[in-house]
Amino acid sequence: MTGTKHITIDGQTVPFEEGQTIMEAAAAAGVYIPHLCHHPEFTPHGSCKLCTVKVNGRSASSCTFPAAEGQEVLNNSDELNADRKRLTQMLFVEGNHFCPSCEKSGNCQLQAVGYHLNMLDNHYPHFFALRDVDASHPDVLVDRNRCIFCSLCVRASHQEGKDVFGIVGRGINKHLAVNSESGKLADSDLSVDDRAAHICPTGAILVRGTAFKVPIGQRLYDHHDIDEVSLGASHE
Repeated sequence: MTGTKHITIDGQTVPFEEGQTIMEAAAAAGVYIPHLCHHPEFTPHGSCKLCTVKVNGRSASSCTFPAAEGQEVLNNSDELNADRKRLTQMLFVEGNHFCPSCEKSGNCQLQAVGYHLNMLDNHYPHFFALRDVDASHPDVLVDRNRCIFCSLCVRASHQEGKDVFGIVGRGINKHLAVNSESGKLADSDLSVDDRAAHICPTGAILVRGTAFKVPIGQRLYDHHDIDEVSLGASHE
């Protein structure tokens, strides 16, 4: 098409539209770039760094970096995938992600990314962080031990005009906070029908009464690799 602009990703010519990020152009062309904090419904955040690529030799977060004519992007390299695997391992040990006992197993994007990157162990010692569980809400439970600080629930709730969730604190004290006078989810404006109650990529926010209704072995990532799901826009 005359006037179409292009970048190259791992040698493949990829068209893009003005204003698209590298991530958006790649997804439209069927090229998967691993990510956890990105979701096409929300403003890019750039927090997980899994989507880091090399653009003309320099590192950049593909979910926030604009596509531009003449860019040569390196995505699927041994070096980048090794870095992504280490980041994923860090996320596993920083929280308490014990897949065999987690009701999100098989539907968890963190777990699916680990499989995609051929992560066979945690590599690092566990932090065993002590973060509380908020079971005060009649329909939704928050397990802060599984939060990876992707801010998807924060962005979703903000888009819904409620601002129920926020990320506060620094370092080991960083945690998911609830915007209510008591700090409890039951006293917030969250409804079970809110997008924010369903957007979590891990098991940090769970809708009550749904655990194990779909048996493990019959869930989304039990049958489909995360790249296939992501490129098919089958976001849970």
